[in-house]
Amino acid sequence: MTAVAVPAAAQQPDNGGDDPYRGEVEVVRTPGGAPDDSVLTGRVFVDADRNSARDGGERGLAGVMVTNGRDVVRTDRAGRYRLPAFDNMTVSITQPSGYQVPLDEHNIPQFHYNHLPEGSPELRYGGIEPTGPLPSAVNFPVVESEATAADAQNCVIAGDLQTTDRQEIEYARAGAIDDLSERDDYSGCGALFVGDIANDDLSLYPDIKDLLSEVNGPVRLLPGNHDLDYDAPSAEHSFDTFRAQLAPEYYSYDVGDVHVVALNTVDYPCTAAEDSPEGIEEHCADPEGDPAYNGRMDDDQLTWLERDLDNVDRDKLVVVAGHIGLLNYADEGSPVHQVDQVERVHELLEGREAVAVSGHSHSVENLKTGDDAEGWRDLFGVEGLPFPHITAGAISGDWYSGEVGEDGYPTAIGRDGGRPGVVTLDIDGSGFQERYTVTGEDDGVQTQLGVNSPTYREWFHERQEWNDDPAGEAPELEDPLVVDREDLSGGSWLTTNFFFGSTGSTVEVAIDGGSAGEAERTQRLEGEAVNVGAEYSDPYAVSQQLVHGGSLADRTMHLWRFDLPGDLDAGTHTAEVTATDSYGREFTDTLEFEVVEQR
Repeated sequence: MTAVAVPAAAQQPDNGGDDPYRGEVEVVRTPGGAPDDSVLTGRVFVDADRNSARDGGERGLAGVMVTNGRDVVRTDRAGRYRLPAFDNMTVSITQPSGYQVPLDEHNIPQFHYNHLPEGSPELRYGGIEPTGPLPSAVNFPVVESEATAADAQNCVIAGDLQTTDRQEIEYARAGAIDDLSERDDYSGCGALFVGDIANDDLSLYPDIKDLLSEVNGPVRLLPGNHDLDYDAPSAEHSFDTFRAQLAPEYYSYDVGDVHVVALNTVDYPCTAAEDSPEGIEEHCADPEGDPAYNGRMDDDQLTWLERDLDNVDRDKLVVVAGHIGLLNYADEGSPVHQVDQVERVHELLEGREAVAVSGHSHSVENLKTGDDAEGWRDLFGVEGLPFPHITAGAISGDWYSGEVGEDGYPTAIGRDGGRPGVVTLDIDGSGFQERYTVTGEDDGVQTQLGVNSPTYREWFHERQEWNDDPAGEAPELEDPLVVDREDLSGGSWLTTNFFFGSTGSTVEVAIDGGSAGEAERTQRLEGEAVNVGAEYSDPYAVSQQLVHGGSLADRTMHLWRFDLPGDLDAGTHTAEVTATDSYGREFTDTLEFEVVEQR
């Protein structure tokens, strides 16, 4: 018999110690092939000698979940499984807590096998090579791991790497990837990159994998709308290149008391269904002539999700990850950029400790249980979140836009004024606290301060108009931290963009050492519509974006504003801002601004 490594050959296995477990899935082929091509069999085994092959004496591991993408079974006492087999299935295991699946040389876990006998249809980026007949067995090696057994886990959630070319790969390397290479607190749970790994050019996957090899832990990936094979003839093959080179479309894994479900929430080419919200039928009206994507899961995935969760203890924390978020703030009124079946997913998680994480919107959002928005009600009938929903921002920020700093990457300030970074879930048992780490900064950097005055708001509109039709000299915002008497009488605010601020957070401002006053949050998330416009904007972010390019931070769920007193003396003033998150963690920042009698 022969054993074939999939999906890609790895380096020689490491020999124990503290080295990462390198290896691959064992695909066994015999001259006679599988005795029954309608059933796939194999084992999950403890790879004592770390050679990725099931040798005599190596024990099977009982109770491990194995799936073909529809059915979910558990291994018997000898580690054996049996699953219905069909063409174009991905067979994978759920890594159990206390064990680690092998990693390839790029730190990407190897825990699945794609079965597509004839291979993908002709695709620009290759897709899946023909796999031939059903193997005689597919065996999944694991090793024991103290790191994945621990109750305390740090799980990195990284949004939208989304590199368009090799220059942007270097931006990512100099920014968030360098940060992650310096951290050593997430080796058990690893880093989950929640889609848009590339930006349409899937030929960059090999370079991106080399980049990911610098991360200090397992690197798991799920697909986004910019990871599509756009030339696929049907949704069945729309992520074949992603599957061939990176990961299954959807899967799960366990660490500590946490069950992570990585979903594919991108439907392409999309078609409307009975449970699609209003607007999808028109958006997805021509899947052949004018294909589009939508936030949706297919029936097989929903069936798998239900069966997967049926096998998960109800006292575990469930992390539900997808590229397009189940719901988000930035696109709360969009039927496309949220997930059709959000109510169904909420029902499946009813009574469980859960948190949803996503990317896609290039915004940073820390939505808490009970938060509510008008669009969620109107489109999906959701009145208040049943558990937290987190949008992790994007490593690419605003698509690597803006000025390139001395550290070698652009400012890329997002549409909410947030700076690029990554989220970490700090987990203890089935409880967690979330934190946001700005690229290139320590965890104490959580706020961005500015002054929103009538002068600023007038410039905002003038510069917008000029950008749309650039004639003559561009309007400049001179002295953005200077206000005059007219500004103060017309309404001027000190703004605090608290990147991971949320319901339950507070912001207090003390001017010139005086008593602190409480700032007001501009979006309360009590069922209202999104507040949009210059008066709800982050002046610092906008002053960068309107001048250097990028999105416009004219709406955010994490902006607070404090009315500047109209009787401030002329001269320089210092504002001390204390932002306190929902867990009581305090972050202090200061801003100097000047009052003049007249500009």
